[in-house]
Amino acid sequence: MSMKKTAVLLFLLLCVGFVACTAQQNNLVKTGFQFAGKQLKVAIDEVEKLRTGERMFPRSIRPDSSLMLVSPADWTSGFFPGSLWYMYEYTKDNQWRTEAERFTAPIESQKTNGRTHDMGFKIFCSFGNGYRLTENPHYRDVMIESAYTLITRFKPAAGILRSWDHNTDKWQCPVIIDNMMNLELLFWAFRQTNDSTFYKIAVSHAFKTIENHFREDYSTYHVVDFDTLTGQVLNRHTHQGLAHESTWSRGQAWALYGFTMSYRETQEPAFLHQAQQTARFIFNHPNLPQDLIPYWDFDAPEIPNEPRDASAATIAASALYELSLYDKENAAQYLQWANTILQNISAHYLAPLGSHYGFLLLHSTGSKAHGTEVDTPLVYADYYFLEALLRKKKLETTGKLF
Repeated sequence: MSMKKTAVLLFLLLCVGFVACTAQQNNLVKTGFQFAGKQLKVAIDEVEKLRTGERMFPRSIRPDSSLMLVSPADWTSGFFPGSLWYMYEYTKDNQWRTEAERFTAPIESQKTNGRTHDMGFKIFCSFGNGYRLTENPHYRDVMIESAYTLITRFKPAAGILRSWDHNTDKWQCPVIIDNMMNLELLFWAFRQTNDSTFYKIAVSHAFKTIENHFREDYSTYHVVDFDTLTGQVLNRHTHQGLAHESTWSRGQAWALYGFTMSYRETQEPAFLHQAQQTARFIFNHPNLPQDLIPYWDFDAPEIPNEPRDASAATIAASALYELSLYDKENAAQYLQWANTILQNISAHYLAPLGSHYGFLLLHSTGSKAHGTEVDTPLVYADYYFLEALLRKKKLETTGKLF
């Protein structure tokens, strides 16, 4: 064969490979939502069979293989209705809207629950998605009241929103890295009301998180305890990670997502820098597996024989799609990482169709430190999987997310 013919053949093979890869990427979203639609119908049926009183929100599967259902007060309650809203957003099928509305409504009871920082998880994932897709004015009212409730947890001397009220024997005023996620509700409330209190508190909390939750290598502490009178840091601990000085994988993913979102809302360069460096820590870490689905803690001692955390991966993937909009220089790398995560999740982490009470993903880890929710489905892994798929679709079709 002549050199010219060889070159043409190689070019054609490259073209075929590119087309096949593009088709596979496009198909990933379609097949993902087709699968999710079937599984979520199973989940709804299982909830109807097993719900007791207010316990109607799937959270996980217990070691005895029973379904864990929780009440609206649980921090994870908003993720299941949020997943139903994502199904409605993708399909435009009013049946999904009806189910999303049905599962969203009971969470309204939490709008005055000032005993928790998890208002963003509970309210923004449920009512927030509902309002974004329907502009229901009642949803807006619920969200604004929830935001006012959340800021009652602000501690001015420390400049942070208190996370937990439990374990007072360990901590005076604990703040967890997860709390970055709840700032989105406050930024939204500022835009809706023009009450700058929301903005100032959210920005203060984010800057204090940069100051106190990060090590020099941009790994994160899970829990930072403050003296509420002086604002001094009393200690830096973990609760769900391996050790105080280890890096809990989902905490690192919360930080990546939270600072990417905070940059979107403020255009503050420090927040973008923090997101960039947090991503670099995750994806350049020697203990990150080749499939980019992290072990539950980056420092877990029995790697590679440690449980994975698919929830950390889906949270990070969703964040990376957004971060690619703000850091053009590294956008291609972020997209490659995010796409690789979704490809591997879709290939190896989906529950068998019709199984596992309708959960979408296997192999997440809630808290191995406590021996709870280890190597099991978790509702928030499913939620961020669907969010990442939607973000992928929006970026590839419109170049925008919002």
